[in-house]
Amino acid sequence: MATIAHHPATGAEPAALRLGAGLMALAGVAFIGYAVIFFVRNFTGGFLELGIGPNEVDVGRAQVLAFSPELFRYMSHLHIALSGFIASTGLATAALAWFGVRHGLWWAYVTAIVVPVLALIIALPAHYPYHLATVGHLGLIYVATGIFVAGALVALKPMLQARHT
Repeated sequence: MATIAHHPATGAEPAALRLGAGLMALAGVAFIGYAVIFFVRNFTGGFLELGIGPNEVDVGRAQVLAFSPELFRYMSHLHIALSGFIASTGLATAALAWFGVRHGLWWAYVTAIVVPVLALIIALPAHYPYHLATVGHLGLIYVATGIFVAGALVALKPMLQARHT
């Protein structure tokens, strides 16, 4: 199996590979940031997810708590759990990109792509039929995904070149 040719004097990765991996890692860190926002909102007056307001859900923290404390605790536990899964996906993506893709490892490249794609394929479709796909809600995820895709495409060229040398 071919590996990425590093600069003979410095051992540095090709610039395009470093840039692509860096963008992929940055997107992973952005996913972590989104998870932190999600987590914090669970414990604040916002309660509902970022970008979800009265146009999407006609009740808030106080109304859910008044209606059913058990439902409130259940929703809270889901927010906490989901924020953990979003953060872990971001961490895995960032680490795979920075420590694997940057060094031209195909297994890391493929895994770094599969991890967030799997999460998005499962999570995103449920937003649309319920009219929850607001820019305020998914905008940060769309931006992070765009950065990630750009990074994956930038990294792909040197990865393919190394494979054919």
